[in-house]
Amino acid sequence: MADPCWRVTTMTQIRKQYSPKFKAKIALEAIKGHRTINEIAAAYSVHPTIVQKWKKQVLDLLPELFVDGRARAAHSDEQLHDRLYQQIGHLTVELDWLKKKAGLLS
Repeated sequence: MADPCWRVTTMTQIRKQYSPKFKAKIALEAIKGHRTINEIAAAYSVHPTIVQKWKKQVLDLLPELFVDGRARAAHSDEQLHDRLYQQIGHLTVELDWLKKKAGLLS
């Protein structure tokens, strides 16, 4: 059993943080269905609601694993282009502002 990392959020509040590997292990066990969610939660000292949440996240993301690699690459390229165009627009606005300010100073 993996120990959670502890993170202090305020002076009196402490939160557990679990590794992605630990979450995947518990979610997979919940998906298999050999034990109930409550039994799994008790075995790993995790709240049953969290186990159910991790199970749902895994089941929601599973179909994406089988998406055609070319379609995934095209989507990734499209996101990159969008991000780059956004950055170009931002830099253009900054450049125009700097030109305007430099014109006022000289």
